[in-house]
Amino acid sequence: MSALFNFQSLMTVILLLICTCAYVRSIVPRLVDRKKVGVGGIFWKCARIGERKSPYVAIGCLFMAFSILFWS
Repeated sequence: MSALFNFQSLMTVILLLICTCAYVRSIVPRLVDRKKVGVGGIFWKCARIGERKSPYVAIGCLFMAFSILFWS
């Protein structure tokens, strides 16, 4: 089943994208530049969400980890 049609997989992919973009931006800031448009702009927005909403993203990651480990 595709991640687009499975809500749990879609949320996992989105959380991993947010966490990865925030991590890459903290290591190499020029790689995720805010002036990019298209896909690069989406990566910058995900990095910004990861930086500003960090506690909520962490809670979401923990919830998804427990749901994958114990609920699936």
